[in-house]
Amino acid sequence: MAGGRAAPRIFILASVVTLVVAVIGFIVTMVLNAFVFDEYDAYGEVPIPGSSSLHLPAGEATISFHTQTIGSPSGGGLPVPQLGLTIVPPEGVPKPQVTESWGTTTTVNNDARIRVWLVQIPAGGTYDITTDGNVNGYINPQLAFGHDSSNVTLVWAFAGLFVIGLLELTAAIVYAVRSGRRPVPAAPVGPTFHVGEPYGVADRYTPTDDGIRIEQLKNLAALRDSGALTEDEFEAEKRRILNS
Repeated sequence: MAGGRAAPRIFILASVVTLVVAVIGFIVTMVLNAFVFDEYDAYGEVPIPGSSSLHLPAGEATISFHTQTIGSPSGGGLPVPQLGLTIVPPEGVPKPQVTESWGTTTTVNNDARIRVWLVQIPAGGTYDITTDGNVNGYINPQLAFGHDSSNVTLVWAFAGLFVIGLLELTAAIVYAVRSGRRPVPAAPVGPTFHVGEPYGVADRYTPTDDGIRIEQLKNLAALRDSGALTEDEFEAEKRRILNS
């Protein structure tokens, strides 16, 4: 019985541990993605307004608005001004395709950035980049070219682990509730005694006729063996008892 009661507690504890690991892992992964894995400026930066030449590899690259701030951005997000961007590819290379793709604001020690575009680089090479925009009031505004190395798979893994933990916790609670409703076998009940009755009075029973005859025959045999009755007297009394 003690093991049956301990099992639901073990299941609940295991599910809680799973939830804690999932939450901690999710938070740590998000922090690493934001501050370690995300190389938003891996290919260089271009001041706004300004121009520069950057070597960009073939494939997808991110373009982020990067600036210094005083205090945290109001409203929890970095306001992005009107920006202009021109990318001139090397000779003989098609023009890169730029699409709008807003990310979330990341701020570290008053250094804020937010992804604004994704660009498809058709071939690796040196690209001439020109920027402009209404950036009055911003401190050292730039467009940063890089790539997103965030481990999205790990984030989803911890999110899935959290869901599994919730399912485990729900199942453990249901199991604990059902276990608590199971009937408990009643303890064996001994003879009932009433106050004032000598031991055994409450256990009276009515003997049968055969039981009475057997007791009488036992008494007769005892009297015969002791010499109180002769063998003839014993046989006569035995016939009388059996025929009664």
